[in-house]
Parts: sequence; C-alpha cells; structure tokens
Amino acid sequence: MRYFVAVAEELHFGRAAARLHIAQPSLSVQIRKLEHTLGTTLLLRTSRHVELTAAGSVLLGEARRLLADAEQVAIRTREAGRGTRGGLIVGFQANAAAELTPRILAAFRAQFPAAQVEMRAHDFADPYLGLAEGEVDVAFVRLPLLMQDWLGLATLFTETRMLVVSQDSPVAVFPSVSVDQLADQPFVARKAPEHWRDFWLATDQRDGYPVRIGAEVGGVDECFEAILAGRGMAFTQSSTKRFYDRPGLTFIPAPSLPGSTVSIAWRRDMNSPLVRAFVQTARQLAAVNLVPDCVPEPDLPSSAHSAIS
Repeated sequence: MRYFVAVAEELHFGRAAARLHIAQPSLSVQIRKLEHTLGTTLLLRTSRHVELTAAGSVLLGEARRLLADAEQVAIRTREAGRGTRGGLIVGFQANAAAELTPRILAAFRAQFPAAQVEMRAHDFADPYLGLAEGEVDVAFVRLPLLMQDWLGLATLFTETRMLVVSQDSPVAVFPSVSVDQLADQPFVARKAPEHWRDFWLATDQRDGYPVRIGAEVGGVDECFEAILAGRGMAFTQSSTKRFYDRPGLTFIPAPSLPGSTVSIAWRRDMNSPLVRAFVQTARQLAAVNLVPDCVPEPDLPSSAHSAIS
C-alpha cells in the first residue's frame, strides 16, 4: 500500500522509487503484484506518462486511510507496551479519598491522556474493593485491612471520626461524644468482615461491653436510611458530613476514637506501569494537599506502608 501511494502521488516510478529508497524495477514488480491480487489495473503507464485508473483513484483514498489507521495501531500498541495507554479500574467506596480524589484523577489524566480510567464503586462487604478478586487495578481503601502477601498499601491521610445520629435522638444535642456515653444506644452495623465491622462499631473502645445492633446495612445510603428511621446510629469519617449530609442527620465529633486512615492499595503480584504511576501520583498529591480534619498519622505496621516496587 505504501508503494502504491508513493507511485500514485508522484505519478512517476523513478521519483516514487527514490522516495521509498528502493530500486525502480522492484517497485514496478510490487505494483504489478498488487494489481494481480486485486484483479484490476490501477495505473496506466507508458515510457513517459503514469496515470491513475478509476480503480486506482478509489484505492488511493482507501490506502491513505488504511496507512493512517495502521500507524495509529502501531502507536497504541507501543504505548500499551510501555504501559502508557490502556485501561485502569479504580475501586472505591463512598467518598473514596474525599477532596483528594478528583485531584489525583485530574493529575493522572494530565500525565496519561490516552489512558481510560474507570471508577468502580463497592459496598461494605468487601474492604479490599475488588482487589482480592482482580476486579480492579488499584483502590482507595480504608484501614484496618488484614494484610495479604499480594497487597501493597501506601497511606494517604488519616481523618477524624464522627457519630451520625438522627436529629431527633437525645444524643444529637451533645457537642462531642465518647464511646462510654453510647453504651446503651443501638448502632447500625456494616455487613462486612468482622475486623472491619468491629472497627466502625468501636468494639475495641467498649471495654468488652457488647454492642447493641439495631440494623445491618450494605452501604452508606442504607446506613443513613436506617439512622433516619431511628434504628440506630453509626460512626463514620469526618468527610462523610461534607459529601453526604442530608436533612434529618446530625454529625457529632468523636475525638476519643482512632482516626480513619485512607490508603492507596494495589496488587504486588501485578506489574503495571499505569498502576505504579497512579499510586505515585496519589502519594505525591497526598503529601501536599491536606484533606480537612486530618489527624497525625498512626503507627502502622511496616507492611502497611509497603513502598511500591
């Protein structure tokens, strides 16, 4: 096709051969082979003149498009090989990394405009947000997580926790709360693995006192509906108030509780340049863009701060 386009544009075999850096006899042979393959004459030529036939004119337009498409295919293939093009699925839950989320996405897209980024939401049942099953490439997760050999984590920030109650609850007038003030109150529990469910019920701060469960829910909206229905209250991260506040709810600081740590997570057994770049972007922006109501970083196990390889 490249040979034919050169001849069709030059309308001269000698000039076309020089342009292609091949011998003229070889170019003539290739054009004849093309005509034989297509079963039609493409060029009318004499010793002094070369002219396109009607079939040749049609092929010239189509050949130019084919060659342009082929070049784009080659570019996309090379980019995919370098990991700079393709798809990235990002798992998240609720407000993900709060105000940091759109900043990370914008910075990553500016760096890799050809990469397609899909945000995939998950409910409370899966704290790993699809990473364990390989459904996502990277995820904004909240600790605590049970560490796995395949799991890589980098802390982004830790924010304070709050209590969410119905405005009709007697607790709604409290300026702040501690767990011992709520010992007899019903709570909305997450349908989640025990270690994660217990963290959000503040089980470790109850001195062995059992939690009174008023409802079990699979997501944020279900949780708020249960609270508004008077079935219980729940602890949440402070950014929830900024992203999900609605009439009828009251958010109360819970300063005695450990904060909620947001991390960027990935599979250590997968080697994707796009994932590495996304994690690096998230870490860099987390270092300079503080989310409101952040608290000093907790002392996490060294495995939880695994540097991306």
